[in-house]
Amino acid sequence: MMGPAHSLSGAAAWLGVGAAAAAFDHPMPWPVLVVGALICAGAALAPDLDHKSATISRAFGPVSRGLCEIVDKLSYAVYKATRSTADPRRSGGHRTLTHTWLWAVLIGAGCSAAAVTGGRWAVLTILFVHLVLAVEGLLWRAARMSSDVLVWLLGATSAWILAGVLDQPGNGAGWLFTEPGQEYLWLGLPIVLGALVHDIGDALTVSGCPILWPIPVGRKRWYPIGPPKAMRFRAGSWVELKVLMPVFMLLGGVGGASALGFL
Repeated sequence: MMGPAHSLSGAAAWLGVGAAAAAFDHPMPWPVLVVGALICAGAALAPDLDHKSATISRAFGPVSRGLCEIVDKLSYAVYKATRSTADPRRSGGHRTLTHTWLWAVLIGAGCSAAAVTGGRWAVLTILFVHLVLAVEGLLWRAARMSSDVLVWLLGATSAWILAGVLDQPGNGAGWLFTEPGQEYLWLGLPIVLGALVHDIGDALTVSGCPILWPIPVGRKRWYPIGPPKAMRFRAGSWVELKVLMPVFMLLGGVGGASALGFL
């Protein structure tokens, strides 16, 4: 899928988690619901860091472009080193390593560890990166017409304000993980969810997605998971724009309303 659909699906997924958490007597404070939805929207773009034309590769200028080159080469190297004889040969790393459940879990766990051990500046960095990506995905038309510096300033300002709100007693720094020293441990959850939602979205397209790697399927280690080919669509097609994106908005609205107790 394209960036806007990925971001919308990420936000909708976290709002759905908020509704489920409320149903199981672990309701999210509204800042956790809002911040988590924005982080998840940004994280839903992150797996495409292996593609030089993706939104994330442009989002942070030379830094993200350079990181994209590194991740692409790393992904390709891992693919070549682990492919079975049944897996096709390929010339790049797109839709390989960063599009797996293992990558999603490792990135989320790393961000949780950084948030817990790195203090306020680590939390601010995680928020800044994902809020910039959320702006690029959810407000992509405005972001394309604005300068990168304005988007970065918006991300930095929003990260500072939202971190301050979360730090207030009862606003969610210690949501779900309540032991001393576990503040912000939950930040990794929307990051994992966003990456997995991205992978599921790509699995619906023509090429499928090797979400299960390194678990083999049949004779393939990089089996492209997806529905029957008749049910797949091309990225950017009318199915994505006219059907899926409105569905994501509707589901997100229902999930958010349920999470806040309005339904």
